[in-house]
Amino acid sequence: MLRHSLLRTSRAFLAQHRLGTAAVACRSLSTKAAAHGHALSHADVDADPKTLDIIDKHAKYTLQTYGRPPVAFTHGKGSYLYDVGHREYLDFTAGIAVNALGHSDPEVARVLFDQAKQVVHLSNLYYNVPAGELAEQLIEATVASGSFKATKIFFSNSGTEANEGALKFARKVAKVITGQQAGESKKFGVVSFNNGFHGRSMGALSATPNPKYQKPFWPLVPGFVHAPYNDVAAVDQYVTEETCAVIVEPIQGEGGINVATEAFLKKLRARCDQVGAMLIYDEIQCGLGRTGKLWAHQNFSADCVPDMLTMAKPLANGFPIGAIMITDKVAEKIVIGDHGTTFGGNPLGCAVASSVFRRINTPEFLDNVSKTGDHFREQLDSISSPLIKDVRSKGLILGLEFKVDPAPLVALARERGLLIITAANNTIRFVPPLNISKAEIDQGINILKEAIVAFEDRTLNVEA
Repeated sequence: MLRHSLLRTSRAFLAQHRLGTAAVACRSLSTKAAAHGHALSHADVDADPKTLDIIDKHAKYTLQTYGRPPVAFTHGKGSYLYDVGHREYLDFTAGIAVNALGHSDPEVARVLFDQAKQVVHLSNLYYNVPAGELAEQLIEATVASGSFKATKIFFSNSGTEANEGALKFARKVAKVITGQQAGESKKFGVVSFNNGFHGRSMGALSATPNPKYQKPFWPLVPGFVHAPYNDVAAVDQYVTEETCAVIVEPIQGEGGINVATEAFLKKLRARCDQVGAMLIYDEIQCGLGRTGKLWAHQNFSADCVPDMLTMAKPLANGFPIGAIMITDKVAEKIVIGDHGTTFGGNPLGCAVASSVFRRINTPEFLDNVSKTGDHFREQLDSISSPLIKDVRSKGLILGLEFKVDPAPLVALARERGLLIITAANNTIRFVPPLNISKAEIDQGINILKEAIVAFEDRTLNVEA
């Protein structure tokens, strides 16, 4: 039924537009054929007819768990994506902070090709060369660049899997240090934080306190509690002797680009040490150069380090891979058979990740992220609108908070050729490629300003 409804709406929408009826423009998301005297350059109603065939296949054969606009992309280059009709879009989303080096990066393509000619998959029954090399790179670079004394890596396929593994490791550590057997230990509690996001599998979902995600799947994994973010005074109340893990994002992404305070992270570290809990930093979105540092927690003092750190998104620039990086305090309690994966650490993913990490982890690259992040922030600060409430950022993870729900702004920007995404708390999230240029940022800001003016017209007129 959903498929037929979607197809009827889409086909009627485009068919009526081709006949030139004025009613279509009134009913579409764009609502106007022109904005302030300028025709929309990427109007949904002008999408190539082939788009409908693509929507048709998705509606017929794929599970409908995503709300998508009527746009289908075929290829990308750098900071730009191109749809079926060859329209160019500037991408401020980078696959939700994944395509750190942009789209269709030549070196990524070369490494994929070269490694695929050698071996793609072996399973973890055997050693492979790229996994060992990547593990060495990550550990040595992390130790050299900060105070996190990581010693071991476990490779997964995604960020959610990395978080699941970290939570699992924490419970094993708790059982070892308390000397209690399965079913006897009371030290299995996990503390996460309001507005956090850690994934959608059952353990990670239990740590993601959003009713929209959790409620359809209750009951969740027992032992999880959710504390206020950046509330130093509340830490002792939530992190107790029965807590085995605290999982936190140093910068919350989906939660609305909320940056942790140093006092908060210090308190978490001290309290975890006090009660024997493992401190897990989820740097899946904010790590790997996104803030201008290799890891987001390196923006804070040396006593704000974790016991475990999870990563994924940009590690292989879009090829699926994740990882858990741990200290000896954790590693010495995990033994053969405690965890496993079929695809994690495969030669193809690790070869690509090794190449991507080598390029990100240079002083020049990270310094450029800081500079372009500062420029992006300055441009956001320059936008004047009665609807804007706040700007938050660290490097190239930025949030523009509005006084009203900014969801319509996503379509208004897209129909002008700019791709943006929302986050919680009425926030637009900007996570562009890490090698985006200042000129591309300026281009996107100009489009964003036009879209915000249209958003103001729509919102303020409705309120009036």
